[in-house]
Amino acid sequence: MKVKVLSFVLVLMVVLAGCSSSETGGDETTEIDFWFPVAVGGDVAKIVDGFVADFEEENPDIKVNAKYGGSYAETMTQVMASAQAGNSPELAVLFSIDLFTLLENDLIEELTPMFDQEYLDDFYDGFMANSSIGDKVYSLPFQRSTIVLYYNKDAFKEAGLDPEAPPENWDQLVEYGKKLTKNGGKDQWGLEIPSTGYQYWMFQALALQTGDNIMSEDGKEVHFNAPYSKEAMEFWLSLGKEHKIMPEGVIEWATVPSDFLSGKTAMMYHTTGNLTNVKNNADFDFGVSFLPANNDYGSPTGGGNIYLFKDLPKANKEAAIKFMKFLTEPERVAQWSIDTGYVATSESAYETDLLKSYVEEFPPALVAREQLEYAESELATYQNGEVQKIFNDHIQSILTGQSPVDEGLENAQEKAEKVLEPFQE
Repeated sequence: MKVKVLSFVLVLMVVLAGCSSSETGGDETTEIDFWFPVAVGGDVAKIVDGFVADFEEENPDIKVNAKYGGSYAETMTQVMASAQAGNSPELAVLFSIDLFTLLENDLIEELTPMFDQEYLDDFYDGFMANSSIGDKVYSLPFQRSTIVLYYNKDAFKEAGLDPEAPPENWDQLVEYGKKLTKNGGKDQWGLEIPSTGYQYWMFQALALQTGDNIMSEDGKEVHFNAPYSKEAMEFWLSLGKEHKIMPEGVIEWATVPSDFLSGKTAMMYHTTGNLTNVKNNADFDFGVSFLPANNDYGSPTGGGNIYLFKDLPKANKEAAIKFMKFLTEPERVAQWSIDTGYVATSESAYETDLLKSYVEEFPPALVAREQLEYAESELATYQNGEVQKIFNDHIQSILTGQSPVDEGLENAQEKAEKVLEPFQE
């Protein structure tokens, strides 16, 4: 009888142990949430879904819930709302310039202790500038970009221009733009620079080409009214108002690539993140080059980084770090660059046979990487959203003729300084 009772107890203990293991997740899959913005032409979501499927096949004990938030701003809003409700995701791809906002809200982990230095050093310095503060790294570069000049080689030939010689400086940009503009722009514009959504980004390129960046590295100061900023703004305004090589007023971010592909403009300033979209859809021969220089070449970097959020259970944190490493492996970074047009963010990615073969076949894929030599950080400050909006609104007021250049930039500087005043030492 005692033997039977003992046997029953042992069986019961085994059953209960199994239930306990299942309830506590001992043998269960660890689930992590991965928020991702879809903001550029092309079916990016399918590419990310493919990465997730590959990762889950290699790691059957981890499930990645990919959540697509729309634009960067929409994704940031949803992630912040989740975090404030106590339901932070494990990972999110957000603007690299969201760093100060995320730190201000104490939402993200410092990554320096989690990755060895050799791994971190493999990322290009131009991209790490928006990923770290001093020696502390807070995010990993992922879908990163610079602004490049796209130009229609067929239109160049028709205008009597050398299709292998894009404009190298501002004077040539104006000269070529006049030759490429047809019927006052009714049939074709020479150039389009978008002035919605990311007009501060386009402005930065012109400012960097003229003198310096428009904010301090610590995110506490802006230089919207600096002499080089005024020169940059005056040149941008003159392209439509004086030189008549592009439309006056507001030019929509999303319609510029469509105008380029349909032949409504012969040149455009846009993100290299649209490179694969243009490659796949242009029915004409096109080229990609550095942005034309003023006193020097220059472009801000752009795009998104991967952030790891705080206060995660140990298993979730380990799974998230494993997924971060997976996404930033050289072969995968190379494939991501090929599929999207974003710049491969690490030196080792360009050493893969995959990317070597691709750039040999399609040299424009190297332009953005080579322009990194002249790239600087995108506009990033404390209270970044508010500061950006102030500057964007004043750029538009200048381009639409509502404010003179000096007045518009001085007002933008004054308002931004008030926003940043609490962060001054």
